[in-house]
Amino acid sequence: MAVDLSTDQAYMKMALGLARRGLGRTSPNPCVGAVVVKGGQVVGKGWHRRAGEPHAEINALSAAGELARGGTIYVTLEPCNHHGRTPPCSKAILAAGISRVVYGMADPNPMAGGGGACLAGGGLEVVAGVLADDCRRLNLSFSKRVNTGRPWVLLKAAVSLDGRIATASGRSKWITGEQARHLVHRLRDRNDAILVGSGTVLADDPSLTTRLPGGVGRDPLRVILDRHLTTPPAAKVVAHNSPAATWIFCGPEAEADKEQRLQRPGVEIRRVGLEADGTLRLGEVLDQLGQAGITTLLVEGGGRVHGSFLRLELADEVAFFIAPLLIGGDGMAVVGELGLTDLGRAPRLHEIERRRCGEDFLIRGLLRPLTGQGS
Repeated sequence: MAVDLSTDQAYMKMALGLARRGLGRTSPNPCVGAVVVKGGQVVGKGWHRRAGEPHAEINALSAAGELARGGTIYVTLEPCNHHGRTPPCSKAILAAGISRVVYGMADPNPMAGGGGACLAGGGLEVVAGVLADDCRRLNLSFSKRVNTGRPWVLLKAAVSLDGRIATASGRSKWITGEQARHLVHRLRDRNDAILVGSGTVLADDPSLTTRLPGGVGRDPLRVILDRHLTTPPAAKVVAHNSPAATWIFCGPEAEADKEQRLQRPGVEIRRVGLEADGTLRLGEVLDQLGQAGITTLLVEGGGRVHGSFLRLELADEVAFFIAPLLIGGDGMAVVGELGLTDLGRAPRLHEIERRRCGEDFLIRGLLRPLTGQGS
């Protein structure tokens, strides 16, 4: 029996809402939600909670039980068709007696894809591409890591109206207000890793942990760019009691005795090559993070680090919290030199979100159109 497109879209929106519950918890897997419907009633719901646990389809089918037979399953991502840490969802759907499958986006992982074709070959009606853009947007980071081996890179900063992140003396606490800072900690909770340069460590001695009300949230992997290993052994990112590790990337010429002073449980020193300008090769940093299963990386600057990611076209998204204050031209810029001579080559945001955070504003957007992601 034909089903109206608006009905399919309504249930897919429900599945998307479920999928978002897994944000920041499923790496290196995608966020996925599923809804089982029979006779116009929702009989089962589920989402992927974390890697190694049952996928969204399995949770939804378990909730539905025998009511799944003859029903429709809506899932944001094409059901997987391979046996990894969990069995293939395509087989579970066939075994449950589902008669119709509706999914949003094809699985970009060639090892896991093909579930739609498998289910269609098993005699089920399969509908693909319902709210495809919304489903792709939810898993841009997963798609990028599958296609490039590197994590999704989000540049974040708290800036004044005139684009400064600190005064000339380096003071930056606090440019933005409490509501904006709360959102920053939510970003940390949802990202696998957080990165700063050694200048930020020396100036602010940040802990780079997640501090949300009630002690909820997780600490991301801390990543420090420190060519010469100037990070003090007493720095909070080194002498910490967080369950999250700290990786310090240095250059090939960093002194061995400095490396030895920084070594302790939970701290890794990793050497990478240098660019022609003497900065660390960020591409190598991203490759190592991707190989470790890091899917999302939050970059908190400062300006030189932001500039490097933008100049090398390694950033995917920007989130700037803008405060209604002026610091002046002698303050520290949010983005270092880009070497632009033509405005047409300036990084430009797409898919822009604007949000009020108390007296501050969040401007967030992709650095490339949605159609260009994952390439």
